[in-house]
Amino acid sequence: MTTNVSGQISVGGRKIYDVIILGASGFTGKYVVREALKFLNTTNSPLKSLALAGRSPSRLSEALKWASSGTDSPPKVPLITADTTDPNSLSRLAAQAKVILNCVGPFRLYGPPVVEACVEAGCDYIDICGEPDFMERMEVMYHEKASEKGSLVVSACGFDSVPAEIGLMFHSKHWAEPSVPNHVEAYLSLESDKRIVGNFGTYESAVLGVANADMLIQLRRSRPRRARPAIPGPAPSKGSLLEHQKELGLWGLKLPSADATVVRRTLTTLTENPKGLPGVNESAQNVEKRESFWSSVKPAHFGVKLGAKSVLRLLPAIVLGMFLGLLSKFSLGRWLLLKFPSFFSLGWFRKKGPSEDEVASATFKMWFVGRGYSDAKLASQGNKKPDTEVITRVMGPEIGYLTTPIILVQCALIMLADRDNLPKGGVYPPGIVFGPTGLLEGLQQNGISFDFISKKSISA
Repeated sequence: MTTNVSGQISVGGRKIYDVIILGASGFTGKYVVREALKFLNTTNSPLKSLALAGRSPSRLSEALKWASSGTDSPPKVPLITADTTDPNSLSRLAAQAKVILNCVGPFRLYGPPVVEACVEAGCDYIDICGEPDFMERMEVMYHEKASEKGSLVVSACGFDSVPAEIGLMFHSKHWAEPSVPNHVEAYLSLESDKRIVGNFGTYESAVLGVANADMLIQLRRSRPRRARPAIPGPAPSKGSLLEHQKELGLWGLKLPSADATVVRRTLTTLTENPKGLPGVNESAQNVEKRESFWSSVKPAHFGVKLGAKSVLRLLPAIVLGMFLGLLSKFSLGRWLLLKFPSFFSLGWFRKKGPSEDEVASATFKMWFVGRGYSDAKLASQGNKKPDTEVITRVMGPEIGYLTTPIILVQCALIMLADRDNLPKGGVYPPGIVFGPTGLLEGLQQNGISFDFISKKSISA
């Protein structure tokens, strides 16, 4: 049995719900609900109260029933009517929650009013966005006010970009002194014994991202220059669009990835705050833990490539990239791309999304191939090439509907359980906030593994 709640507010400044999932009836949202229910009122879980929000109570009810299938009856979870086009409904929502999990994309279209409502209410906010323009614009617009109001706003808390961020930090720890990394390339391999089908929301975000790329450039040019991390050795060459990574047995296609952008933002923030971000009411023990963690993280140039065992399997991505470049810049082209996603992506994306069987059969592997120096002193010797290689790997289930909900919910649980040790507020990428927490351990306990593969000398 569920309760339809349209207008409750916080009582005496006390939040009614630990978490509200906004967009809970969407393609990804219902999987997030299913993941959250695993931790609702369970032993040692900080998640004691949960509500679902969206435009349609009937669809929310259906999503809850789907997410709780296999149980005797759906749990008593309140359903709240809210719409991203109705600021008052969002304000009421933010007033009731400790943390809002936003699953409503594309975020450039629907995200700003949700962030604004959370900041004004001092409510924490996390989302599954992989859109650099939205993330950086929210930082410009709301960072100062969020810091003042005590609202912690963290985007990219899904497959974009936590495996890249936490995976790079895990990788970094395998460069024991005096060795240092120079550059790390991540190769993303998507695997399934059925057809791999992507999330239409991701596709739509990509179309709009390419269409508005000039706006992101203008935004970056308008901002003051920030500190750059000190990375030992010369910057690596840009390399070719397509390469064969013989050691992994993969062909790699260079991607204009949000992951690289998010990682750069974390490394920049770390450069400005070498000991990390202090918690709002942090214990002395956690201060020591945080400072120790960040002292072991070594910055490196970072990029992402889509990996496959044959060039033919990269063809859908190559074709889609060509069409995005040709058609995204004008309205008719965008209409065609959004109308016929399956055609322009050779079946990689489709409007109705993957079936449950296709989701269940898919997995990912993200290989981190780092090259650097056995001794940091070597990096300062002219144009000396790296002489050491480290390989690590992050591995887990399907990226959009299984891995993303796992990550989002684990981030929310940390926000609830460890809030005193997190920054008071502000707009940040996930790595700088969750890096020193137990996020990696939480992910490992829920099906996402982090593995050391090898370290060896290479010919310089």
